[in-house]
Amino acid sequence: MPNVNPHMPNVNKCRSAVLALFCSLLVLSCAKMGNPDGGLYDEDPPKVVAASPAEGSVNVSQKKITIFFDEYVKIENAQEKVVICPPQLEQADIKTGRKRISVALKDSLKPNMTYTIDFSDAIVDNNEGNPMGNYTYSFSTGERIDTFEVSGKVLAAENLEPVKGVLVGLYDNMEDTAFTAMPMLRISRTDSRGHFVIKGVAPGQYRIYALKDADGNFFFSQKSEMIAFCHDTIVPSTAPAVRQDTVWRDSLHIDSITRVHYIKHTPDDIVLLAFNETQTDRYFLKAERKEPEKFTLFFSYGSDTLPRLRGLNFSEKDAFVVETPEDNDTITYWLRDTALVNQDTLTVELTYFATDTTGVLAVQTDTLDILSKQPYKRRMKKQQEELEAWKKEQQKAKKRGEPYDSIRPPEKLLPRWAASSVITPDACGAYEMPAPLACYDTTRVHLYMKVDTLWYEADFNFRPSDKELRRFQLLAEWRPGTEYSLEIDSLAFEDIYGRCSDPIKQGFRVGSEDTYASVFISMINIPDTADVYAELLDKSDKTVMRTKVVNHRAEFYYVKPSVYYVRCFVDDNRNGVWDTGLYADDRQAEAVYYYQRSIECKANWDVTQTWDVRALPRDRQKPGDITKQKADQARKRRSRNAERSWP
Repeated sequence: MPNVNPHMPNVNKCRSAVLALFCSLLVLSCAKMGNPDGGLYDEDPPKVVAASPAEGSVNVSQKKITIFFDEYVKIENAQEKVVICPPQLEQADIKTGRKRISVALKDSLKPNMTYTIDFSDAIVDNNEGNPMGNYTYSFSTGERIDTFEVSGKVLAAENLEPVKGVLVGLYDNMEDTAFTAMPMLRISRTDSRGHFVIKGVAPGQYRIYALKDADGNFFFSQKSEMIAFCHDTIVPSTAPAVRQDTVWRDSLHIDSITRVHYIKHTPDDIVLLAFNETQTDRYFLKAERKEPEKFTLFFSYGSDTLPRLRGLNFSEKDAFVVETPEDNDTITYWLRDTALVNQDTLTVELTYFATDTTGVLAVQTDTLDILSKQPYKRRMKKQQEELEAWKKEQQKAKKRGEPYDSIRPPEKLLPRWAASSVITPDACGAYEMPAPLACYDTTRVHLYMKVDTLWYEADFNFRPSDKELRRFQLLAEWRPGTEYSLEIDSLAFEDIYGRCSDPIKQGFRVGSEDTYASVFISMINIPDTADVYAELLDKSDKTVMRTKVVNHRAEFYYVKPSVYYVRCFVDDNRNGVWDTGLYADDRQAEAVYYYQRSIECKANWDVTQTWDVRALPRDRQKPGDITKQKADQARKRRSRNAERSWP
């Protein structure tokens, strides 16, 4: 009889229990696939735990600042967001390492000066990117920390767009020459809303300026730099104030409204209107010959006197037809002689007025080789290919028994209709010639209008434009809702290359009055000592119509149905255009105002509005729909733990 262990059943039970537990754990581990859970995300922003020298220290002499945080941090867009004040002519060295940020100043420290390092929202934690929020570190080389602040906005004077990334600075030197001779005393940089805050300001009186600093010297030294200036005296101050903070329970319900006491810094509503001065320095830019029959000379600024050309490898006598814009900064020379057209390189001696080092116009002479971008051989090859293709088409037509030509017709002059197929009752038609004309015959031009089903001759005037060399205008007393036909006989136009026009028939229609709207705006608070022009704008802030304001009233007729916006500018010098400012002459840019709402126009509507142009400050006038410089989205902490939680 075999030996039997009395404890064996208990051992088997234990083994079975262990095996069952192992299988359960295996099933659970298979049921939950993926990476092990590392715990909750860190949603807390970085916090400053220490600094050397300590924040708010006085009598500081060291130029290296180290700020310590409770977690690993990094700086985003340091060059754009971090502003050190007073401004540093030699750029500071900003580094991040683990849980610290170090700033090494290269300029000598100024005595009795409050230094601020405004990090804005550039500091984020290294892992989750949680922003610390606006943070400014400060210390003083003297006995006290200056804590006054001044703030406001910078807008573009021409269109009231917020100006991003421009320096705004204070001077305690009240002379106008300070802005052009010495660095700003304290600075800030505008954000995407054009907003700025200058911190660490000492008690006193200041002048304020804005500068798009191109050369990093912190004062206005180049005419190309965007600037803004204001002669108001800035006196910083503080006062106790109360604001209401709303605590939301959710997106629809208010939990509570609390009154918060704080210190208000003023002035906090400064508006600076920035502009670029017109570049009156004149110098030669380039010569360009895209087409063989003409070349263009580009200058930085116009002149009352056209340049003088002397041909060095050709005779310039009667060689050109000169086409100029109104300001004479871009001059096009059409070559009359086809031999010159076929010459790939034209060498000329160019004599013109240019601004010298003293800012005075002086005669200058240059020698230019003007090369055609379409060499003669390449053009001849292309013409030959086109001729061969034409011959093949004629041979095919001959074989099919269709009409054909044995001699290729000469190249024709092809005027372009430069107007819409539907014009407004107050518009004019126009034709643009591809090249200057040698002659034209307006007796070969006829205009017909359709009355019921019959066509009748209409009175008209067809004439060259006073301002554009190659443009002809068609003027008539248009009948709204009527069809017209402009018919031009052959040989009506001949250009300087002997090309003649074929017969032309151009149909168009004048819109019916009931398809348009009219807009009437009564304007308040505009000056009587200057002209004022009002403009209708489309949704891209582009001018659609312009009219002169008469008796404080702007009238727009034949407005196409759409949504429009309105602005006006004060034409101080009464030249009919908006003009920028000039610092040397203490002249601001001409004032621009925006109507704060859109205007909807429908067919056969008369829209009447009253507009007080000064009812709102300039920084609150331009409608957001047409403001191109949008505010950056505020950086917020991500609630990643809530994002990943199960519903």
